[in-house]
Amino acid sequence: MSEYDDDRPEPGPEDGRDLGDTQPLHPSAPSYPPPYGHHAAPPPVQPPVQPPFQPPRTAPQPYGPLPQPAPQPRQQPGQQPGSRFPGWAWPVMTALALVVGMLGGVITSLAVSSSMDASSTGTPVRVIGTDSGGAAAPQKADNGSVAAVAAKLLPSTVQIQARGGADGTAKGGATGSGFVLDKQDHVITNNHVVAGATGPGQIKVVDRDGTKHAAKIIGRSPVYDIAVLSVSGASGLRPAAIGSSARLRVGDTVVAIGSPLGLSSTVTSGIVSATDRPVTTGNDTQSSYINALQTDAAINPGNSGGPLVNMRGQVIGVNSAIATTGGAIGGESGNIGVGFAIPMEQVRVTATQILATGKARYPVIGASVNTGAGSNGAEVSDVPSGTPASHAGLRKGDVVIGVDGKQVTDGIGLIVAIRSHQPGEVIDLRVRRAGHTADVKVRLDSKIG
Repeated sequence: MSEYDDDRPEPGPEDGRDLGDTQPLHPSAPSYPPPYGHHAAPPPVQPPVQPPFQPPRTAPQPYGPLPQPAPQPRQQPGQQPGSRFPGWAWPVMTALALVVGMLGGVITSLAVSSSMDASSTGTPVRVIGTDSGGAAAPQKADNGSVAAVAAKLLPSTVQIQARGGADGTAKGGATGSGFVLDKQDHVITNNHVVAGATGPGQIKVVDRDGTKHAAKIIGRSPVYDIAVLSVSGASGLRPAAIGSSARLRVGDTVVAIGSPLGLSSTVTSGIVSATDRPVTTGNDTQSSYINALQTDAAINPGNSGGPLVNMRGQVIGVNSAIATTGGAIGGESGNIGVGFAIPMEQVRVTATQILATGKARYPVIGASVNTGAGSNGAEVSDVPSGTPASHAGLRKGDVVIGVDGKQVTDGIGLIVAIRSHQPGEVIDLRVRRAGHTADVKVRLDSKIG
């Protein structure tokens, strides 16, 4: 395998994870979704018809007698109204409260001073994208110069060189891209670029001047294909301006920057071809499900992990995959005008979690879903007891046809829709059973990944 091939499938745990995890039933099943090459199984045989169902409801509680007010004690002479203490006690209590208040203020002050220490774990973690991070100010909204955007982002874009093997000297490895996140020299890239280089000294970050810097993995998410690196000994790395993909429209101009085929500081431009495109990357045992931005900007092996940028010079996505004529995403074939990027909204959440804890979490409902090709919804293949899906009343054989009012046509679409939310949120599932439909509310649980 070429050292420039950064889109290799990475090893991972077996399938059977919570909702959003593939469960291939037949290894010879047709590929899905064309041309993405994700192997899936045909839907299982429809179970016997079940009676119409409704979401579980809480049974009404019978009314009981109204509570009676407790009798009030008789007020003693010299006692304040509504008080059990004699009048002379109030000045003493007031003075004591003032002393306690002052002591509490001193204790609180000490606690605050301690938590503000630079080494304290109680220091709040900055959510990326909520400030400039030291990046240059964005371009004007009506800027139409690709050259100006490139000039702004090239100093913030780096090449990632990852080597496999226990000592970092084994042949092979991957070459990808990344961008500088903040003044602490954290770098964002794809998980699949560095997944095989988890040992010491196996990752190098090359800046625009060609200087190589040692880097290590702070944390990574195979589920969202995001990794955060820490660069050692770097100076002068400029953080990239962070933007949002929420307001992108099909047809908007975007710029992709990275190191395709090992050619650092390469700039290509194109448009947003589609938004909210369900895409799965990786192999059958470790797949990333992405609610992707689709672009026709030229993306090739080596672009993975690099920034997709709007015309204001803000990063609005992380280039992650390409479609090829061979039917696989991330293969060795060159660009055919169909590339995919992880939206910055998801990158922001995942990177913030990694910077805070070293790990990322993703939402689940506890059920498994068939990811076979289809257009009638996502069929639930298993609902373990005690899971959010079980509590909501889902059953094996149910077909989910919508999430929060948006249509779901297959299992991958359902997985992506769920993973676009956050653990703890409540989502509405539109479920079909035996020809009848009902709306079911599910509170999302979470897993690390």
